[in-house]
Amino acid sequence: MRANFLFSEVLTGLRRNVTMTVAMILTTAVSLAMLGGGLLSVRMADKTEQYFTSRLEVRFFLDDVISETDPDCAAEPCRTLLADMKKAPGVVSVQFVNRAAALDEVKELFEDQPETVQYLSETRLPASMRVKMTDGDQYERIYNTFHDSPGVKLVANDREFVDRLLRLFDGLRNAAFGLAVVMAVAALLLIANMMQIAAFTRRTEVSIMRLVGATRWYTQLPFLMEAVVSALAGSLLAIVGLLIAKPLVIDRALGPLFDSNVFPRITGDDIATVALTIAPLGIVVAAITAYATLRYYVRE
Repeated sequence: MRANFLFSEVLTGLRRNVTMTVAMILTTAVSLAMLGGGLLSVRMADKTEQYFTSRLEVRFFLDDVISETDPDCAAEPCRTLLADMKKAPGVVSVQFVNRAAALDEVKELFEDQPETVQYLSETRLPASMRVKMTDGDQYERIYNTFHDSPGVKLVANDREFVDRLLRLFDGLRNAAFGLAVVMAVAALLLIANMMQIAAFTRRTEVSIMRLVGATRWYTQLPFLMEAVVSALAGSLLAIVGLLIAKPLVIDRALGPLFDSNVFPRITGDDIATVALTIAPLGIVVAAITAYATLRYYVRE
């Protein structure tokens, strides 16, 4: 009996304030979708950092003498430099790439650009030591240890490129979060207004129920459920929006970068993780806002 009453009251309340209900659902959906976009950008930044950190290397380009006369790194100072690098803390592996191997890599990389291959072939590429580290934080120490070693001409690494990518995603994330906060405030205000309007339109019913012995919690529960139902609908819309945005927006905009392994791909698991975060959050925040509004404004 009580469940039937609660169900009917919730439906009645939603029908009476249909425009306010639709506005709250849409505002909640947009704010949660923006929050979801921010969380996806955070996941993409984290995955990008892990992806490139695992492939991060420091390249020590060797001088012309070693590049020209020591293709097997069997003579000094190349042999000692290679041995010292392999023994250094934080180093996973060291690969010596001679001039011929470097040229083969260039030919493979630019096989569809013969002019570039011809130009690089004529520049006499240097030999190099490619050092893979346990993590990117080891770069400075390894650089300081070997950058002025005999035979080293130039040092290059990928850390700056990774940092630029992460700064880009940090900016996107902050923008998404900022818009989400604005929309969340609008959603909270709509929830509070909806509760006040709903309570005002049913003030006579609530007064009668209180006179016949109904508790304050029992009379306010239908209003609370209206907010929860609206937030649930908004959460589902936000999740559907993220699912649609993945193939239509994310994959189309970043698809070539995903295919070329510049960025790790956003997967269905990432969407599911974000959905499991924003849906409960939206419902809980709506319930708390509705409860606080009822306790403050509704005295019956």
